[in-house]
Amino acid sequence: LRPGRYSLAARRSTPAVLSSPFGAMALLRCLLLALVALAAAAEEAAAASSCSGEASVGGDGAGGEGCGCGSGALSREAGGGSGREGARPGGSADGSNAAASSHSSEGAADAAEADADATAAAEAEADAAPTVEPARLVWIPGGVFTMGHDNRSLSPSTFDPDGEGPSRRVSVSGLWVGKTEVSNREWAAFAAATGYESESERFGWSFVFEPQMTAQAAAEATQKVEVAPWWIAVNGATWRQPHGPGSDALTDELRHHPVVHVSWNDAVAYCAWAYPAGGGGVGAGRLPTEAEWELAARGAPADAERSYPWGDELEPAAGHRANIWQGHFPTKNSAEDGWTFTSPVDSFESQNEHGLHHVIGNVWEWTRDYWTTRHRRSKKVLKDPRGPGRPAGAQGAVPDRVKKGGSFLCHASYCFRYRVTARSQNTEDTGTSNLGIRCARSAPPPANEKEEL
Repeated sequence: LRPGRYSLAARRSTPAVLSSPFGAMALLRCLLLALVALAAAAEEAAAASSCSGEASVGGDGAGGEGCGCGSGALSREAGGGSGREGARPGGSADGSNAAASSHSSEGAADAAEADADATAAAEAEADAAPTVEPARLVWIPGGVFTMGHDNRSLSPSTFDPDGEGPSRRVSVSGLWVGKTEVSNREWAAFAAATGYESESERFGWSFVFEPQMTAQAAAEATQKVEVAPWWIAVNGATWRQPHGPGSDALTDELRHHPVVHVSWNDAVAYCAWAYPAGGGGVGAGRLPTEAEWELAARGAPADAERSYPWGDELEPAAGHRANIWQGHFPTKNSAEDGWTFTSPVDSFESQNEHGLHHVIGNVWEWTRDYWTTRHRRSKKVLKDPRGPGRPAGAQGAVPDRVKKGGSFLCHASYCFRYRVTARSQNTEDTGTSNLGIRCARSAPPPANEKEEL
């Protein structure tokens, strides 16, 4: 039993004898307490069973009660990053990252030779690569809305640990946002043109959801994440091999699926390359802030109080609107929505009036903001809010960034984070098989509402 819940040990006492005027009442009270305690224990055991089939684990970033897919608990350190191939590559606090290889050096000559080989291979691949246009951007008009919420009962296991409240009024300026998440095909064009290596490639491994793993990955895997044992640190898992060695993101089956195993730093680099700055106030591509992401996800009008981008009904009469988990997690996904894992970035109909696909579900999406669970409630409307500054944590610690939207692993019974107001986090160097990218940019509004960039 959890501390603070009904505890027989804490409440046990010698019942009064029946001969006492109050003896029968006291005995009855003790029996009632025992029944309540047993019921509470059964309830918690059932909750634990529904998470993993054996034991309860913490949710995504939720250090307390409840269970979840556990991806918020993933970090390079959790996967043994310092002891695995590839120490953490360098990167600036703002996420800028050179498109150069990072090697475990066995000597200057070996490193120089490896760099030359990698450069030659990248140049050859770039010459042969077809031109692939990045995802189209659509205009999201600015607006005033209530960010966050105050309804703890909506998701008791995530409200406090994830900092879903308090509600606060915000005003967010208009911006351009990707209609879809970045696909494997689009990322491949970036990698071929620039020679960029993702952090998962430089580390030499990433986190894969166990049922996704290839036979080779499963045979070679030796390390699970303790708090979420369905997450496996897989050597060789990268954007190109999303399920581990033996898989290929550029097959016909997967090339239009969202790119995964990309860190926050990788996402920043891609968006800046895909949408270069131009004249007339056209900014370079970037990640949206959490507030901008919510503005885009809410649809029109901006102040619509919706649980999901299309409304309050998860599965309207028209059918499934998002790629999330159905069935019993993590052992059985019944795939009633047509997909067991990720799906193409333009699958399903668009989720709101802005024409955005997979704002919720499919894969989590990085945002620009540092993570915090403390938000300032203000009587004033907050203008274009951003998260806190870089946290003053332990020296060398990798900070967390906010991610939004949930993924194909989310289900209301354990991870009710595919709501517009839900949120979670990962360290900015982490890659997983359910975390991807949606880009944004600041630029003047279109001449007509149908225009795209």
